[in-house]
Amino acid sequence: MNELAKIPVFDGHNDILSRLMHEGRNGAEARVLRGSDRMQVDMPKAREGGLAGGLCAVYVPSPSWGADANGDLPRVERLSALEQTITQAALLRRIAAQSDGAFSVCTSVADIRSAMDKQSFAAVFHIEGIEAAGPDLDLIHVLHAAGLRTLGPVWSRPNIFAHGVPFRFGHDPDIGPGLSEAGRDLIRLCNRLKIMVDLSHMNDAGFWDIAKISDAPLVASHSNAFAICPHSRNATDSQLDAIRDTGGLIGLNFGVKFLHPEGKPDTDMDLSTMVRHVDYLVERVGIDHVGFGSDFDGTLISNKIGDATGLPSLLGALRSAGYDDVELAKIAHGNWLSLLERTWGA
Repeated sequence: MNELAKIPVFDGHNDILSRLMHEGRNGAEARVLRGSDRMQVDMPKAREGGLAGGLCAVYVPSPSWGADANGDLPRVERLSALEQTITQAALLRRIAAQSDGAFSVCTSVADIRSAMDKQSFAAVFHIEGIEAAGPDLDLIHVLHAAGLRTLGPVWSRPNIFAHGVPFRFGHDPDIGPGLSEAGRDLIRLCNRLKIMVDLSHMNDAGFWDIAKISDAPLVASHSNAFAICPHSRNATDSQLDAIRDTGGLIGLNFGVKFLHPEGKPDTDMDLSTMVRHVDYLVERVGIDHVGFGSDFDGTLISNKIGDATGLPSLLGALRSAGYDDVELAKIAHGNWLSLLERTWGA
């Protein structure tokens, strides 16, 4: 095993559930447990690369990629979103049930630490865009009882709660209106239930609406520094300051188009670009508030990492840039676990 693979990584975002469903429901559990050439994260790759767990997103694809005159992607119909949400949440549980202990669904930091100690993949049930819920929010209570512990109100499209930020390079995230009244109710309920609210994919108005309402640390699970890569999906300096001031966290997104200073989908991008973002984020928010939010299986990643087996290469690049083992452990997993303890209370 690579020495740096011994530093476990707890990752703030992966899309293995929607990728498995895209590849076909039959045999999905076996593909992630035994390995698949088409997956960036499966259990063999996770073990080789030191990926100890992370937030596993339920994501409902857009019906098409055609944007309207405002650049907004089409909304998802609620019943379709509900069916797909339940299917992916059930898949998460089936993977754990069929894993012979190699994959655990965790609802507390104690669960995560226990799974990591047993070298069982510590999965947290996350939803990226809650189109499945209605304004009564009844579904949130049901999903919380089923293990939901983190939630992004939107993906990059509008829903009844907020206006997701469209994908625009060369434009800041100040696009569209903020939270609806239902969105404000959603944030208040998440605070009461201790569900972490994820601000990645939120536009600027929605970000600041949540900052005013929420009593929890602000978190952008898979976003980068707008100052380096001016993409609407990235966090501005003022947003980073708010994340820092609330004791929150930002997770480095590995997607090349959110990293490259010119927004290029450059799969030959050097790891130095990722280090540059980490350096900037650490300088702005502090070493205790930066982690990883890879977006594995959900975006185009540099072939210098490729998949979960490439995590030691990133840690090695950070070590070469001057980060010591204590700091690497914080970025790799410690900061995420500390953030979740502050948010969940356990």
